[in-house]
Amino acid sequence: MRHQLPDLAAMDAFGSRIAERLQPGDVVALEGGLGAGKTTLSRAILAALGHEGEVPSPTFTIIETYDAPPLRLPVVHADFYRLDDPAEVEELGLDDYRDGAALLAEWPDHAGGFDHEPACLTIALEVAEQGRIAIVKPGRDWLVRLP
Repeated sequence: MRHQLPDLAAMDAFGSRIAERLQPGDVVALEGGLGAGKTTLSRAILAALGHEGEVPSPTFTIIETYDAPPLRLPVVHADFYRLDDPAEVEELGLDDYRDGAALLAEWPDHAGGFDHEPACLTIALEVAEQGRIAIVKPGRDWLVRLP
């Protein structure tokens, strides 16, 4: 499934649709090159869930957490770009962070990937002539609640 995201308003609306359907245990795996819009989409999802503050890119911290309330559900925002080996995810304690939370995962392949999980919504972002294109691949749990 492909979504045209010609501008920031379209990206925000797409993030809102994802946020409406997001549940604890879900993973939104965000793929794409540098500057493709992964963090921008993460910010849109977090804003739609009720976050009003800054959303720094977790490139250097690797993991940022957002609690409920004020969010509708707890969210872990992770950027795995700097991981050299997927085994490093265990050292970070990712499973502990994920307990009862949704995960927004940038560069999921650096963490070994999540597309084997039924609650994973994989979104590949590509730069287009105008804006971005989101290519969505749902896990089994997302089939009835696609954004």
